[in-house]
Order: sequence, then structure tokens, then C-alpha cells
Amino acid sequence: MRRTLVMMSNITNNTSKRFFAPLKEPFSAGSSQLRKLEGVVFDMDGTLCEPQTYMFHQMRTSLSIPKTVDILEHIYALPTPAAQIAAMESIRSIEREAMASQVAQPGLVTLMTYLDSRGVRKGICTRNFDAPVRNLLEKFLSGSVFHPIVTREFRPPKPDPAGILHIAKAWGLVRRAGRGESGIPEEKEEEHEGAEAGEKNGASTEEGLKKTEEGELVADASGLIMVGDSIDDMTAGRRAGAKTVLLVNDVNRHLVDHEHTDLVIERLDQLVEVLEEGLL
Repeated sequence: MRRTLVMMSNITNNTSKRFFAPLKEPFSAGSSQLRKLEGVVFDMDGTLCEPQTYMFHQMRTSLSIPKTVDILEHIYALPTPAAQIAAMESIRSIEREAMASQVAQPGLVTLMTYLDSRGVRKGICTRNFDAPVRNLLEKFLSGSVFHPIVTREFRPPKPDPAGILHIAKAWGLVRRAGRGESGIPEEKEEEHEGAEAGEKNGASTEEGLKKTEEGELVADASGLIMVGDSIDDMTAGRRAGAKTVLLVNDVNRHLVDHEHTDLVIERLDQLVEVLEEGLL
């Protein structure tokens, strides 16, 4: 389908057709050709909280690697478990220090309150480890439930779609597989974490996924929205079969026209109008 740009206030839509039914109206499967929204998956750093991109320079300095090398891939490739543990702890210490200065994204509470009022499930898929995620939720969103929370411990990380598919499966969203498709093996259902906005090229492998038999039940993320700020988020969402929403900033503006981006917003609370009116 040819991509178009449609302006809605400050919202940029890269799709020419509506996909989800408006949340302002009761959903009836028999009377609507639009899809029911089954849940929203969020990235954390740069999405739920304002970007703390300075961390990535500090991490690479600590690991003595250039910007062209992915931080997690470097750590996973180290030759011994002891070296991997030491390297992982070095970046965790940087993240722990940055937790104290976390700032909520504008519109965060408004959007989450709206989703809760509409009974929309919320999950997190991030490349951060769990402590910064817990800190943000306790500090800004106490009482608002996110489950599952997929952090760095889940492998493979974004841009692989496995984390999003894990969330879909946890919500009971499944379908029958077609020939040659991939699904999440039971033994791989672990948990994972976050990347610098725009730092990766979107390349990914199918590591962690397995070929399925035709007709086998597999995770179905087609009723989900992935909200993030990086190419990893957009690519993971697209490969999982979800719709993607880019929270744009000065660093990631080049992703506005990326083929994996379905919708662009400048504030989280702009999603309220999008979902209420069925504009995505």
C-alpha cells in the first residue's frame, strides 16, 4: 500500500486507512470492519521518560567500544560469563545513577489514566534492566498496571520482535500459523531492555524464534500498538505485526518517514485523541 502523510493537528499519520475501532464507541465484532485494540506496548527510555541519551556515551566509554558497536551485542559476545557479568554490571551502574534524574514524558499520566479508564492492557518492552523501569513506575505511575514487563533479561532484544510477541502470547492473543512462520518457543519466554534512539540500522535475526508447523498456535500481535522512540522500536513492532507509533524528538526526526513508522506524535497524550476517534 502506498504510504501517504495526513496531518491531524500535530499528529502525522503514515497510513491511508483506519485500522482500529474508536474506543469512544462500544466494540462489536459483527458490526465493524475495524480491528479491536487489544493492548499497547511501550518502550521506556525516551518514551515513558524523557531521553537520557548521555548514558550511551558513558556506557561505550566504560566498555571501550565505538558508537558503531551495539552495546548489548558486544556484551553477549564477550568470551567468558565472568566478562559478560562484569560488563553488564558496568552499564547497570550508569543506569542506576541516571534513575535519580528520570523525568516523565509530557502527557504520560494523562495517557495512562485514559488507557486504564478504557480497560486497555499495557505492557513494556525495553532494553533497560528492571531497576530503572520499577523506579519510573513507582515515581510517576503508582497504581497503573503494566504486565508483562519485558526487560534486558529477555533475549533476543529489539529490533527482534520476540519481546512483543511474548507480550501478545501472555495476553492470550494467538492465531494459527501459516506455512514457514516463526513463533516463540516455550523455553525462550524470558525477559529483556533499551537502545539509543536511532542508533541502529534495524538489522535483526530470528534468533530465539523457531519455525512452526502450519496450523500451530502462535502469538498474534496484529491487535497491538508499539509506542517508542527508536528504529529498534519501530522495526520490532512492524516485524511483530503490530502498528507502530513514533514519539518524535530532535534526535529521531529522521524516522518520521521511515517505512516501519505508522504514526508520529509529539506528546504521549496525543494518543488519547487518536485512540478515542480511531485515527490509526
